[in-house]
Amino acid sequence: MKLILLRHGESQWNLENRFTGWKDVSLTETGIAEASFSGNQLLKANIKIKSVYTSLLNRATETTDIVTDIINFSKEDIQYDWRLNERHYGALQGLNKSETAKKYGENQVHIWRRSYDISPPLLDKDDKRHPRFNKKFRSIEGKLPVGESLKNVINRLDPFWQKYLIKIKKNIGNHLIVAHSNSLRAIVKILDNLSNEDIMSVNIPTGVPLVYTFDDNFNVVDKQFLIDQNSLNSKLNAIAKQGRAESKK
Repeated sequence: MKLILLRHGESQWNLENRFTGWKDVSLTETGIAEASFSGNQLLKANIKIKSVYTSLLNRATETTDIVTDIINFSKEDIQYDWRLNERHYGALQGLNKSETAKKYGENQVHIWRRSYDISPPLLDKDDKRHPRFNKKFRSIEGKLPVGESLKNVINRLDPFWQKYLIKIKKNIGNHLIVAHSNSLRAIVKILDNLSNEDIMSVNIPTGVPLVYTFDDNFNVVDKQFLIDQNSLNSKLNAIAKQGRAESKK
């Protein structure tokens, strides 16, 4: 069995180097091309998908629509779950990462972006960026996030993950999750059994399928990105530069 983790294609706020969080933004032309690349890579690898789950956010659902068109997966069978949404960046949402690094220092921005249990500054209840003002999230039961650490994301994701594991273990085959940098990093931390320190150095590029292969006991036996190593390195290096004060990308 294979589990494919796919971060959405480049969004407009990825391009503008902003903290995006739960803000709904669409794919750029590059993001559309990345989503198409991902679908074609799954075809090229002859990975037939039995289930597709995605978040509620546009950049993920747009990516999902493109990929499922390419692999001929029924739109009616796509499953949506808010717990796969990106980490909520609180009061950082919408801010440029490089400008924020100039103001607070690169180390502080790195902590906000990649630490395990330190959340960004929280949103006030009446802040227009609060998710309670978005109709898409009004049906969500429980307290809406106003700023999350990766630990918070893992806790938020856990109810989905426990049910998901039961489903895919009963439905042997290949399964696809289309989500976001931090919701996928949460899953990677679980699958790779990473420490709180190790997860800080993990980056996931946009628009590249990450394929986990499992044995019959659901142990990971292989892990690979479906892209050549030079291209992968280039994408990962670009992510690493996002929180630097001098970065313009």
